[in-house]
Amino acid sequence: MMNLVLAAQSAQGSGMSMIIMMVAIFAIMWFFMIRPQQKRQKEIQKFQNELTEGQQVVTGGGIYGTVKSIDLAKNTVDVKIARDVVITVDKNYVFKDVASTNTSGQK
Repeated sequence: MMNLVLAAQSAQGSGMSMIIMMVAIFAIMWFFMIRPQQKRQKEIQKFQNELTEGQQVVTGGGIYGTVKSIDLAKNTVDVKIARDVVITVDKNYVFKDVASTNTSGQK
């Protein structure tokens, strides 16, 4: 009878340690994977909301250009990519400021 009670208690203890280990693994994954991605997404959203005309940018397709105009109603940005060549890009696909990227790597 005593052996059954001890076996039940040890099985219950191992189940509890398994739950604690799963919670710890999830916490570690959140800290190293999910949290940095959320921070990066907030930075991109902030950049897109602060776009200004004349700013040099890179689109999601890798096209470099200068912001010519911003249409908030349509959520689009006109980007000048060459002389007399202007393309319209969805505002959500403008990701980087070229000027800040180039100056950070040079002295």
